Amino acid sequence: MRLVVCFLLLVSFGFKAFAGSYADSIAEYRKQYVAELLADKRSPIKHAQVKNLSFFPPDRSYCVWADVQLTPGSKPFLIQTHSGKQKPFREYGTITFSVHDSTFTLHMYQSVDMVNDAAHKDDLFVPFTDESNYASTYGGGRYIDLSIKDIKEGKLPVDFNKCYNPYCAYADGFSCPIPPKENSMHIEINAGERVFQQ
Repeated sequence: MRLVVCFLLLVSFGFKAFAGSYADSIAEYRKQYVAELLADKRSPIKHAQVKNLSFFPPDRSYCVWADVQLTPGSKPFLIQTHSGKQKPFREYGTITFSVHDSTFTLHMYQSVDMVNDAAHKDDLFVPFTDESNYASTYGGGRYIDLSIKDIKEGKLPVDFNKCYNPYCAYADGFSCPIPPKENSMHIEINAGERVFQQ
């Protein structure tokens, strides 16, 4: 059964405050996301283009608890990118969850190039596609970042309101990982970042 990640706020503050607090938290998250996007020296987005970034309204139904299944001993493999290059990753595990009465399993990866970096050793990367691609969202799929630190007793909070576009959604010349077929979702994920408005 799907559980809303932020349910404790509902208990503490009541439904109206909960709804406002959740929307506010997503607004703050997106504000920080845009700031970090602009701060990146490689960023394809300039200040004048921020107005072209677009997001779905916050929707708590896309904020779920996932069951985690670890895959220890998995071997590194190469993920194809939009530039034609390949990047090495290893599977850390899978997450299984329900969205709108449908159950999905996605694979979580660790970058082989970054796993020994103290600042990124807990980072988990989930590239995925869904049926909103080529319509309201970028055709090449989107990404969501998770953390090993957030796994508690085999559970992990996953909020698709925080999924984002790869740099390839904004400009050519980047080596953005293409989501593997195993991470295809046969549902529209109308949450997170929309297609970039050129």
